[in-house]
Amino acid sequence: MKFTQYYLDCLSQASYLIGDETTGRAVVVDPRRDIAEYVADAEAAGLTIELVIETHFHADFLSGHLELAAATGAAIGYSSVAETEFETRKLADGERVSLGDVTLEIRHTPGHTPESISIVVYEHADDEVPYGVLTGDALFIGDVGRPDLLSSIGVTREELASSLYDSVHGQLLTLPDETRVFPAHGAGSACGKNLSTETSSTIGEQRATNYALLADSKERFVELVTEGQPPAPEYFQFDAMLNRQERALLDEHAEPRELSLAELDEIVAGGAVVIDGRDPESFARGHLDGSLNVGLNGRYAEFAGSIVPNDVDIVVIAEAGFEREAKNRLARIGFDRVVGFLQFPELVMLQNPSRVRQASRLTATGFAADRAGISDLQLVDIRNPGEVEHGMIEGAISIPVGQLPSRLGELDPAAPTVVYCAGGYRSSVAASVLREAGFADVSDILGGYGAWLEASA
Repeated sequence: MKFTQYYLDCLSQASYLIGDETTGRAVVVDPRRDIAEYVADAEAAGLTIELVIETHFHADFLSGHLELAAATGAAIGYSSVAETEFETRKLADGERVSLGDVTLEIRHTPGHTPESISIVVYEHADDEVPYGVLTGDALFIGDVGRPDLLSSIGVTREELASSLYDSVHGQLLTLPDETRVFPAHGAGSACGKNLSTETSSTIGEQRATNYALLADSKERFVELVTEGQPPAPEYFQFDAMLNRQERALLDEHAEPRELSLAELDEIVAGGAVVIDGRDPESFARGHLDGSLNVGLNGRYAEFAGSIVPNDVDIVVIAEAGFEREAKNRLARIGFDRVVGFLQFPELVMLQNPSRVRQASRLTATGFAADRAGISDLQLVDIRNPGEVEHGMIEGAISIPVGQLPSRLGELDPAAPTVVYCAGGYRSSVAASVLREAGFADVSDILGGYGAWLEASA
């Protein structure tokens, strides 16, 4: 058996290639949109991708089932209860998919979404102990899938949590303890609240350590998995719906168009947004007035999708040679309206100093020393509720970064404003949102809350 896990750190997303090397038949599970790696790996192993299986309608990324089907001729498989605009192979509960000796067993595991499935993988069709189980977003390492996302429109979170309990206990925990667990996401994903940094485990380990599986009743399970979930990024509903639909295919090899400053200005005048993907330090030293900072070296697509509408054109700024990566990473969440990139951004800024702004970044010790002298200070903690529970700087207002665009009315644009996160990446995102919205005096704290705790020790 050929079994490969592909883990995408920037989205905490896992996909899988499974093949029978004897027959050369293979499937890909939960692919991202830039599919070249799957195709190349299958070809190198002498495999033909015959089927693309989606464990559910993902909300946190736009799946690559249409791209992979177009490139390989593979069929697309979803749960038999899933409704899509495109043709699919309906996978029934208990159905076995044979690749030769390697065999997949479909188990319906609703709860995260109504159409969620898990895939039990047998290296040999008659094995008593499966090689593993691909759990999608039903069971994570250390957590279970959240039941409250907007991808499940029309079903309450309590109803889904109840279904999830039944799925976990009736479909997954019936597997032998030695069965490996391969989820669709890991730590950092907003699809759960307690995901581990590990990308695989076993049923036995999860049975013994996963807080949700240790609940002593269904009622307690429902309480645990419905409370304290992080805010879902704004783009989640957009992606959950788009994953059901026919749509344009991504050309991951296409380069975005080079733009002059004059061309950028014309596009921005028409409503486009400029996303500067350089790191926060470079952005702070100098950036085009009005641009948003979402560093390409972090969770670029997730935070871009949290602060930028899905129906606007986008101009990207990036370090030379990374423009196509910026375009493709935005495409992973369905943000396909990248109309170009600014050519030679540092030279453009050098030649147009009146268009350049710097960003104020404060050290934690400097802020601690100066805050008493700042009248009408507005301090904003842009971390998620689960982080804030463990402490925040006294006097701060809690507004998660993904909610900032819709909650600007709660803040005074004329007041001096300081924002902070855990380490300094998200705070640069948030500060750029506030400046672009017209806030006159905005700073963020270098090193975030962690640096503040050290400075206060």
